[in-house]
Amino acid sequence: MGGTRFNGLALVRELARHGHEVTIFNRGRTEAEVPLGVRRLLGDRTDHAGMAEVFANEEFDCIYDISAYTPDDVRGMIEIFRGRTGHYVFASSTVIYAASNVLPITEDFPVDRSEKQGQYGLDKLECEAMLLHEHRVNGFPATIVPFSMVFGPNNIIPEREQRMFSRLLAGRPVLIPGDGSTLSQIGHVDDEARALRMLMQRPITYGKRYNLTGRDSWTDEGYVDTFAEVTGVEPRKVFVPPEVMDRLYDDELILDVKDVASYRNIRTASSSTPDSHQNLRFLQQVIQRLAPYIHRWNQGAVFSIDRLRRDVGFEPEYTFPRAVEHTYEWYRRENLHETREFDFRWEDALLEHLGEA
Repeated sequence: MGGTRFNGLALVRELARHGHEVTIFNRGRTEAEVPLGVRRLLGDRTDHAGMAEVFANEEFDCIYDISAYTPDDVRGMIEIFRGRTGHYVFASSTVIYAASNVLPITEDFPVDRSEKQGQYGLDKLECEAMLLHEHRVNGFPATIVPFSMVFGPNNIIPEREQRMFSRLLAGRPVLIPGDGSTLSQIGHVDDEARALRMLMQRPITYGKRYNLTGRDSWTDEGYVDTFAEVTGVEPRKVFVPPEVMDRLYDDELILDVKDVASYRNIRTASSSTPDSHQNLRFLQQVIQRLAPYIHRWNQGAVFSIDRLRRDVGFEPEYTFPRAVEHTYEWYRRENLHETREFDFRWEDALLEHLGEA
């Protein structure tokens, strides 16, 4: 489901490379170079009647649902494919988990359904609950895979790693929260595609949740240092004092940004930050980080993939530095260092507040 953008495209290529017969279903609006022999079905997944017609005579060994975001999306798939697929793999997100001072976070840790959680996370949790119930009651062969901060070529959220490349290449100051010691984690898109392939039709995975991310974690300062080394730039680091970070996170400090009304309406491709937070959507652009509305700026977010290792034998191939190198090679190859533009007004306002402009 999907198959032409970032996660889905990497998975399609991985499956085709290993000899699988692949069918993709999407609206046909995104141009992408998919492997020869990949079959395309066109439709809108929000049109359940139309989907039922498209899939009326179809059965699949495995369905990878990369583009399901709402309970209605999943409910429609269950109704259409109950008894007609050998495996249904649902792409969830690690935003579902509550913050924890015990790391790494495993699949059995508490989830967050509080007022802090965004609608995106609440919908993913409801989708998971629906699939687990369907598996328990009707034997529906579902596996849940929460992704965590996917990284790599073709990322449809340029505000993440591409923004850091652009910031460094432009010689801009690099803002680092606190003393730069907060831990985070990413997973390379090709590693994640390989893990999804390895999960296919493994009965041990049915009715379970599997965290999917990278092997190593990094501090905020380590993130900047790694990008700087890969790009060959000596970074000018500006550490944001903890008391300023606290005021920003609690919206006690609102920066004076020109044309603030239009700027605060900026959204990334998959922004899930609750609208009630004025600063968080900008703070998560400073250093690539998961769900800052749940995990505070000085609270690490690192996830265990031991269950995936044990049940499937998956081991990430990319280290964090190699993931940055690979993505930067693509960034330069696509000439994004010349064409990609970012709005740094909020960062400029913070630098001015800190006396670093």
